[in-house]
Formats: sequence, C-alpha cells, structure tokens
Amino acid sequence: MGITESIAAFGTQVIHAIGYVGVFLLMTAESMVLPVPSEAVMPFVGFSVAEGGLTWAGAILVATMGSIVGSLVGYAIGRIGGRPFVSRFGRWILIDAEDLAWTDRFFTRRGSITILVARFIPVVRHLISIPAGIARMNLAPFVGFTLVGAGLWNSFLIAVGFVLQKNWDRVLRYSRVIDLVVLALLVLLVAWYIGRHLVKRRRRSAPGAQRLS
Repeated sequence: MGITESIAAFGTQVIHAIGYVGVFLLMTAESMVLPVPSEAVMPFVGFSVAEGGLTWAGAILVATMGSIVGSLVGYAIGRIGGRPFVSRFGRWILIDAEDLAWTDRFFTRRGSITILVARFIPVVRHLISIPAGIARMNLAPFVGFTLVGAGLWNSFLIAVGFVLQKNWDRVLRYSRVIDLVVLALLVLLVAWYIGRHLVKRRRRSAPGAQRLS
C-alpha cells in the first residue's frame, strides 16, 4: 500500500471512529487557535460521506457549527482579554505573535468582510476571530460571516473528498506519481516549518529585537 492509499485509509478510519462529535470538536479546534488544518480533516469527512458513514447535511452542519463555536472562543479571547492577554498568554495557547500581528493588519485594512474571506486563507483562518474581538466587532455580522464562509469552505472540502472517493480506482492508477508528489510536499512542508522557526528565532535573538522588547 502506497503513501496516498495509506493516508486515505487512516484518515477515513479516524473519521469513522470519531463520528459527528469528533468532526465538531476538530473544527472547533481548527477555528480557535489550535493547528488543526481543515484541509487535512474535511476531505476524509467527504470520504466517509461517500461510503455512507456520514450524511451530507450532518457533516456540513456539525463541521460548520464547530467552526462557529471555535470562532466565538477566539472572539471572546480578543474581546475580553484584549492585546494584553494575547501578549502575555499567547504562547500557551499556540498563538504566534507575528502571525497574529499580520492577521490584525489584514483585519484592520479590510474590515468585517475579512471574517468571510479569511475562511479560505490558511493561518489567517485560525486567528482572525481574535482581532475581531479586540475591535469589538458586532456579534451578529461576525457570526453571519463566519457561518457563510465556514459553510462554503467545509462544503467544498467535503465535496473534494466525496469526488476523490468515488473515483478512487482511477486515482490509484496514478498512485506512484501521487505518492512522489505527496512525499515531496511533506519534505517541503517540514523544511519550510523548520526554516520559518529558525528565522524567527534569529530575529528574536538579534540585538535590535532585544532592545525593542
């Protein structure tokens, strides 16, 4: 069994095991500040839908509700704790200060519509609720934009998984090529992650950074 087939089998088994409650919790975590990428979860939900383990309506509903709940937690962190809380405790809840600062600028430039757009942007999606809370954005449009954006994004990823599972025999014909691509992407991802953190560590240890802090 190749890499692609193994990952698909494992992911589908996990989704079957955790069911709707697990999908809800994973998407809640994804929309808070935890590093749970929906791109790595929701396609397997689509696999499960194609195999009859979950329903379309149920999968979209629980995933989107999880996204809303997680976003509200992030919103509360920003609104109640504000910047002092994030500055002091951000590292304990896995908030990267640089990513949050970039997301903050992104929200400031584009306003409320950012909540909708952010659902389709990695990293920003995890953090955008905090600047919205800090800015005390009205809760009704915040929930509305989150509902629409998360619903569309989750539905798209479920559909991708559904189509892949329905055409799995055809996909496996090219499994060797796909395995090489997946392996290359994993290597690049690890290299990017290590390089990114080395650069950040170097910036923090630079004399200028010490003086600014």
